[in-house]
Amino acid sequence: MKKFLALLLIACAAASGASAQTRAPAPSAAPPPGTTPTPAPASPLDGTWRGTSDGGSCNAPLDYLLTIEAGFVDGSAYDTTARGPVPNPNKSAPPPPGPGLWQIHGVAKVGAPFNLLSLASVKGPTHQRMQLTARGDGQSLVVSETSGCRRTARLSRS
Repeated sequence: MKKFLALLLIACAAASGASAQTRAPAPSAAPPPGTTPTPAPASPLDGTWRGTSDGGSCNAPLDYLLTIEAGFVDGSAYDTTARGPVPNPNKSAPPPPGPGLWQIHGVAKVGAPFNLLSLASVKGPTHQRMQLTARGDGQSLVVSETSGCRRTARLSRS
């Protein structure tokens, strides 16, 4: 039995050494010599956009901060009026807190309105999303909600 275990250990050691020798080298992350990476094409809407919306039907304005890079939109909107749960002396069920932070993503189009998807940062099983429409308007970017509170914001490049 001891001989069997010794032979098994030797066989395992030889197998692990052999597999390490036959492993291919990791590919290099650098581009091949003599080539330069092509940067993403710039968009006229590229930059950082900031602004505040009107209150819409909810009377709750949003502070927007959007970044557009190579046409890809990433940003957030924050509801300064949103409040979390508060103490409830009546012992009844409190209303759930409203979404205070929205994550915004999409692809910008030049010369035409484009859609943005906005997802609320909320806890629990509720999943809130909101469709936005944006368009370039001179030196500003106009973002409108197509549902919900129907707020409109005019953002300027900062």
